[in-house]
Amino acid sequence: MILDSLIPASASTYAADIDRLFDVITLLVGMPFLVASFLFFSFILRFKADKNEKAMYITGTEHQYMKWIHRAHVPVLIFDVIIVVMAVQVWYNVKQDLPEAESTVRIIAQQWAWTFEHPGPDNVLDTADDIVTVNELHVAKDMLYHFQLESKDVLHNFSVPVFRLKQDAIPGRVITGWFEPTVAGEFDIQCAEICGIGHGLMPARIHIETPEQHTAWIASNAPEAVAEAAPEAGTRVATRTVAPSSTRIQ
Repeated sequence: MILDSLIPASASTYAADIDRLFDVITLLVGMPFLVASFLFFSFILRFKADKNEKAMYITGTEHQYMKWIHRAHVPVLIFDVIIVVMAVQVWYNVKQDLPEAESTVRIIAQQWAWTFEHPGPDNVLDTADDIVTVNELHVAKDMLYHFQLESKDVLHNFSVPVFRLKQDAIPGRVITGWFEPTVAGEFDIQCAEICGIGHGLMPARIHIETPEQHTAWIASNAPEAVAEAAPEAGTRVATRTVAPSSTRIQ
């Protein structure tokens, strides 16, 4: 369907809440607009100028006319309250309420690439078995993650459309957020903040894997496994680093 092609798939636990908020805003704002537009053009056609009838001049301040203006304020205020209440609830659940994490990843933005630090087999970040990738983030389906977002240089924005997630990466700050993937697959990561001449060359991919696939990926890309797979003992192998498409970073 055309609509499905315009809206990204939903792949996180809070994506549906954000979509529902936009649906409500579209309904409460769009429907009155359509009704008002219909009435406006209907009146133009119905009461168009007639050379045999002189138009009556009114100031609009008379009570019988003002009451229609005041009555229209009531539904507008009700709609505003509904939108604000729903928006605050979604904002709190996504941005303020931080559920307990099952795992943590570090996301580092720089001109013009993404670096992702994954916990290794011990599922603890900042230990010797961490796995570092460039422009590829690997996570497990149905696992709740905290992310630590940093920037090495300028303002960036970590955006995952299928998660309905956008978060600024600010130099000098570590910003913590969360997500829980619900659909396995490979999806886009974007920088949604213009960050220099190479901004358009900064895409990345998120790989959402089944728990079994993710466990296998961690086991095969942990530093110890990479070192054992080195063809010669004298070959330099990156410690804690795996580049996309199986390319090793020295």
